[in-house]
Amino acid sequence: MEFLSKSVKKTQRIAADLAQKIIKTKKSAVIALEGELGAGKTVFVKGFAKALGIKSKIKSPTFVLMKKYKVLYHLDCYRVGNHKDLKIPELKEILDMSHNHDIVLIEWAERVKEILPKKHITVHIDHISKNERKITII
Repeated sequence: MEFLSKSVKKTQRIAADLAQKIIKTKKSAVIALEGELGAGKTVFVKGFAKALGIKSKIKSPTFVLMKKYKVLYHLDCYRVGNHKDLKIPELKEILDMSHNHDIVLIEWAERVKEILPKKHITVHIDHISKNERKITII
């Protein structure tokens, strides 16, 4: 699916729609977020989290690598060279979707693609102009 967003609100609405679709499946999911710096990955996470009913302020966990919310794990791999740099003991369990009903959103997922489960969703955000983003969901 491909979408054109011309605002932060539209990007968050696209994210919320994806969240609602995943919630309806009653299954866990791993979502790989890709895009250049400033493309809107964290904006996407904010819209997604809001649709899940998470009221906490969502900030990118660049320095702590991971934040856990109600049913959402938010990882940011910007400072990670590769999957071996991830020092999160429970990461394998978190990514093993057969054991939980949580949703995992990973910013800069292309840096840790080796550990992504085969069945994951990729959201690629292309920075078209100051306010425009092309969002591709695979």
